[in-house]
Amino acid sequence: MKGRTWLWLAALLVAALFALVGCGGGDEEGEAGGGETAAGETQEATKVTLQLKWVTQAQFAGYYAALEQGFYEDEGLDVTIKPGGPDITPEQVVASGQAEFGINWLPSLLATRDQGGDIVNIAQVFARSGMTEVTWKDSGIETIADMRGKKVGVWCCGNQFELYAALTKNGIDPKDKNDVTIVDQPFDMNLFIKREVDAAAAMTYNELAQVLEQKNPETGELYTLDDLNVITMEEAGTAMLEDGVFVRGDWIAEEQNQDVARRFLKASFRGWIYCRDNPDECLQIVLDNGPTLGEGHQRWMLNEINALIWPNDTGIGVMDEEDFERTADIAEQFGVIKKPATDDAYRTDLAEAAVAELKDEDVKGEGWEKEQVEVTEGGE
Repeated sequence: MKGRTWLWLAALLVAALFALVGCGGGDEEGEAGGGETAAGETQEATKVTLQLKWVTQAQFAGYYAALEQGFYEDEGLDVTIKPGGPDITPEQVVASGQAEFGINWLPSLLATRDQGGDIVNIAQVFARSGMTEVTWKDSGIETIADMRGKKVGVWCCGNQFELYAALTKNGIDPKDKNDVTIVDQPFDMNLFIKREVDAAAAMTYNELAQVLEQKNPETGELYTLDDLNVITMEEAGTAMLEDGVFVRGDWIAEEQNQDVARRFLKASFRGWIYCRDNPDECLQIVLDNGPTLGEGHQRWMLNEINALIWPNDTGIGVMDEEDFERTADIAEQFGVIKKPATDDAYRTDLAEAAVAELKDEDVKGEGWEKEQVEVTEGGE
């Protein structure tokens, strides 16, 4: 009898232990965050989606690197990266709840807010603008002021305002054809190559390379920077902020989502640091994700994108107040927004917290310098 009694009591004890493990030790269902329960079981990672501004390319290398290197996983996140395209507006995707995070230029965010959209910039990854106007060296057009009376190409639909501000600053009315002829430029450099415009818009990381990747028919050699004048909007003093991370205002108002956002930014910043310090490995990650343009073009792009992020005196992702105000002022000046932008269009606390947690990383990139990238024909 004693043996049977002890067996019976042991069975009860085991059953009680299983019941205890099943009832306690873990976070409540739906609570943000990963990790392990008291029983050592791994919790399901928090699923979030990032909507890019454009198609897969080195412009977004840091996010792909963070995914590939497991930085998001380290933060308990299961991240899906959705490429953009000509028919995709990141603000609409985020506002509709199809993505928690989006990438776009600050003027687009301000325009959406001006129309009643509830979105907020939580990290300004690009510290400077990549927008330029390029001219041929033999044109004699070396400054914005030299564009008076010329045909000047620029993209429409929100991309023109840095140039318009630069022209206005130099006493040229972009809406007065007696001052300058503005040409609606397609998203390639054919008008410029054919000399159908005197100046053309070009991002340092994309369209500028497209020119250099073509042969000069007179020499049979690739064009070089010596053939061009590159006039940057940074030098013109009218640069507007570009790729930033934004979210819905009501989503980020919830405390648990602030924790998710901080962890997302921390992992993303690690991705960009990785791409700064390991450009070859980072380039391969981009190529493995199937960009439409070739390896040579992506290598150039990654080098130029790094130059828009590094060095960064405030630490990667932390918005500079003066840069925000300049962008907002230009946006109001040219009717992008009807009302002055307010300070609640952005917040820095989440990026600052993410940067603070990366205390063992170089978050400013003070010693970083651009590489000399060899241009390849057709960007191959």
